[in-house]
Amino acid sequence: MTAQLTGDTVTLTGRSLRHILRSPDTIITTAVMPIAFMLLFVYVFGGAIETGIATGTDAATGPYVNYLLPGILLITIASGVAYTSYRLFMDMQGGIFERFQSMPIARSSVLWGHVLTSVIANLISLVIVVAVPLIMGFRSGAGLLAWLAVAGILILFTLALTWIAVIAGLSAKTVDGAFAYPLIFLPLISSAFVPTETMPGPVRAFAEHQPVTPIVNTIRDLLAQQPVGSEIWIALAWCTGLLIAAYLLAQLSYRRRVSQPSPRRRRRLSCPP
Repeated sequence: MTAQLTGDTVTLTGRSLRHILRSPDTIITTAVMPIAFMLLFVYVFGGAIETGIATGTDAATGPYVNYLLPGILLITIASGVAYTSYRLFMDMQGGIFERFQSMPIARSSVLWGHVLTSVIANLISLVIVVAVPLIMGFRSGAGLLAWLAVAGILILFTLALTWIAVIAGLSAKTVDGAFAYPLIFLPLISSAFVPTETMPGPVRAFAEHQPVTPIVNTIRDLLAQQPVGSEIWIALAWCTGLLIAAYLLAQLSYRRRVSQPSPRRRRRLSCPP
């Protein structure tokens, strides 16, 4: 059973990746918005934003891009997973899932194919995004283990958000509803751009008790070779908890959805012979 699930997942992941290769603008679009955010905040707002990590005109660009990068990486992921929910919705509407159900394949592999495609596409987008701050002056003395820890956290966060996007894709009634764009707002109301201490009371309370802030702080400390403290465990707990909850809800939503006829099949059934 495990061998069949693995084989079917690899096959369906290859199918989804071929779709992306035919339209690489998806990855480019995913990377463009975070890069635009980064350029805007570093070169337009950076000199006026006090992060507590550096002062002075010469230090504004370099240190602030170091501060900003972790949040930009999470925005990249949140932007990328929106296309996962869209692709899933289009498969549902096109009757592809019904065709898969008639084939001797593992049911879970259909969703896992989309999820693994999301992880691969987002990793490519992240590489593109990281290349830009290197040109802007980003520098890190972090060692291999720290970078591996950052990569592990980003992959775990991608998996968690992707399964949330899967729920949106399965539950959507329209194409617009399939895009899981609200996830992009989480990094915006966190410590990604400014320290939470500068925020007004209610906003600060939300920013400090949502998943993105400990994840951003952990990645920032790892790249800056600073002690991560307990925040790394809070970040991992958030990622793991969201992943488990979203996975279970996505499986439940999938079983409910496939038990119902697709809109195309309902139209065929309603037509008189």
